[in-house]
Amino acid sequence: MKPLFSKGILLSVLMFSLSNCKKDNSASAPTSAFDIDLTSNAALGQFMTNNKGQTLYFFSNDAEGASTCTGACAVLWPPFTADLSTAKLNAGLHATDFSSIALANGKRQVTYKGWPLYNYSPAGTGGYNGSANTPEPAGSTKGDGFAGIWFVAKPDYSIMLANKQLKGLDGKNYRSDYSQGDGSTIFFTDGAGRTIYTFSVDSFNINKFTKPDLSNNKTFPVYEQELAVTPSALDKSLFGNITVFGKKQMTYKGWPLYYFGKDSLRGLTLAVSVPTPGKWPVAVKDVADPKR
Repeated sequence: MKPLFSKGILLSVLMFSLSNCKKDNSASAPTSAFDIDLTSNAALGQFMTNNKGQTLYFFSNDAEGASTCTGACAVLWPPFTADLSTAKLNAGLHATDFSSIALANGKRQVTYKGWPLYNYSPAGTGGYNGSANTPEPAGSTKGDGFAGIWFVAKPDYSIMLANKQLKGLDGKNYRSDYSQGDGSTIFFTDGAGRTIYTFSVDSFNINKFTKPDLSNNKTFPVYEQELAVTPSALDKSLFGNITVFGKKQMTYKGWPLYYFGKDSLRGLTLAVSVPTPGKWPVAVKDVADPKR
């Protein structure tokens, strides 16, 4: 009986397999001297990557600092894990901005300014034995803007987007229209996840809350930020600044922006019920223009 494969065919198959092994090995090898690096492109500006050059992302649902991407979500968006005690950082990054949180599998997911970090592994790209999707290649940022709640991890966001339930100081849950009830709202935070508000009484570029002696600034501190570094879902040209008794306050569409002093933790939205629901709404992308 003749063999099914000739020696030549067997040799070709072997060479092809070895070639594939080499490609697989090179694809997984580090391409950067840094475990967490910085890169940039014309569309998105500067953002973080891992040591393979793969983009790192923030998830708007993680506004409170815990990872809310599990199960099937974690297949599409695998958590970025690393040993921070030995991790090498790009000189433009600061070790104090990084921490980690424990995952159910015992690994530790890296966080930046409280935001858990993820990579993107697009659905349908297959994987080894079908167990996982293939990570997007170095330099790709196709995960940015996904579902309006996934964004490249920029090191210097002055505005980020949170997606979560609004809960007031009165302990009640509120919808986006400030009626009582359950449902997520997408709203502005600063780069560390602290909620940002508007004051419904203000007019276009006019702060009607802050007193000249700043005696009430601890209650609703003006958001002092000049440079607008925003997620791609927002038009940064709509941000500006006004001067309020010596302080530079950021505005959006002419609405002065504020913190709430009692929001002691990231992700809190206590002001939405103060003194009545909707008086101090969270800042949102499609807020109506203020009175001029």
